[in-house]
Amino acid sequence: MGNFRFAAKDATGRTVEDTIQAPDQGEALAELRRRNMVVLKVEEVSSGGSGGSGFALFKPRPSASREELVMFTRQLATMVGAGIAILEAIEVLKDQAETPGFKLCCNNIAAELRGGSDLSAAMQKMPGVFSQLYISMVCAGEVSGQMDVILERLADYMEANEALRREVKSAMTYPVISLTLVLGITAFLMLGVVPTFKEIFSQMDMELPELTKMVLGTSDFLREHWMIAFGGLFGIIGGLVGFSRTKNGSYLYDKLSLHVPVFGPLARKIALARFSRTFATLIRSGVPIMGTLDIVADTAGNQVVSDVVRESKESVKGGNMLSEPLSRSNVFPPMVVRMISIGEKAGALETLLDKVADFYDQQVKAQIKALTSLIEPLLIAFMGIIVGGVVMAVFMPLLDIVGKLSSSK
Repeated sequence: MGNFRFAAKDATGRTVEDTIQAPDQGEALAELRRRNMVVLKVEEVSSGGSGGSGFALFKPRPSASREELVMFTRQLATMVGAGIAILEAIEVLKDQAETPGFKLCCNNIAAELRGGSDLSAAMQKMPGVFSQLYISMVCAGEVSGQMDVILERLADYMEANEALRREVKSAMTYPVISLTLVLGITAFLMLGVVPTFKEIFSQMDMELPELTKMVLGTSDFLREHWMIAFGGLFGIIGGLVGFSRTKNGSYLYDKLSLHVPVFGPLARKIALARFSRTFATLIRSGVPIMGTLDIVADTAGNQVVSDVVRESKESVKGGNMLSEPLSRSNVFPPMVVRMISIGEKAGALETLLDKVADFYDQQVKAQIKALTSLIEPLLIAFMGIIVGGVVMAVFMPLLDIVGKLSSSK
């Protein structure tokens, strides 16, 4: 049993503030409602506080990983489709939740449902767990009476998005690890190996090659000013990351990501796949077109695409077709615009958008595979140039000495 501090209005309208004992927050809420109280606030009280009045310092917050949310959605759809009441289904999912954050999330939803809230309204109170897209689709399921169907579509959408994210993440893992190893090996050579040879060269009266002088000079600088060198490197990286999180920096980064050589086409295809999949899922689920455009703009993952979608919304609000403003942008290819135009005229927009999403998903996978094949030899060549250059700079004077000794004999 835990202690819960509450604020509620009794039958006379008077505000009552007190504590109550209950197994969990949901039961505390239910007990107060059985007392005909209108609950304003219920919070758990820490057991270690003075007089039981201190609030818990390390109370878990509602949270859910992508995998947990997908599994939750799929299982909830199955149970609702089998005729199980939503509250009972949430209670079952709460009991089998593996993490405290997700258990608390399910517990909060169950408490709201017991209080008479809709599922979408309960989820709206946890924006850190459920996105606006998720909540809008659940709301559409409540309105249409097809909650199980909508949840199945939502789970399919989330799984497709997660698969695409994993493809991109796995493609970037190898280059990042390889580049880190190259930089680490180079730092080891410059700070640990090259200085040893410098002492040898200083004892010899000989003219060193220019490459050797450059490597020795770089090694000296790194050893004497390593704090400046590494601090400057991390400062530049931190500055770029910080700038990319500002409004102007984020827009510039997103714009460059669509036009940079090699990776630009991939970023564009990922954005188009996400746009098409999200749009199709929301339209098929019965979300109004204006709400759909708002959600698509917020979940596009690229501010340039988001701006185009928001401008399109204003155009659609004025009575125009969606394909018209999209065709004027330089973001959406003619094929996508034509498919959307045909879908609008034929009343099958979601079907054609699904085909566009499938097409770009395949394109992303193919391009990631091609880039991975291209990046591997490029990284090997880069490693050979950097490491080989340092090794050559060190051994060139030694080879000269060996050559002179051989010729003198």
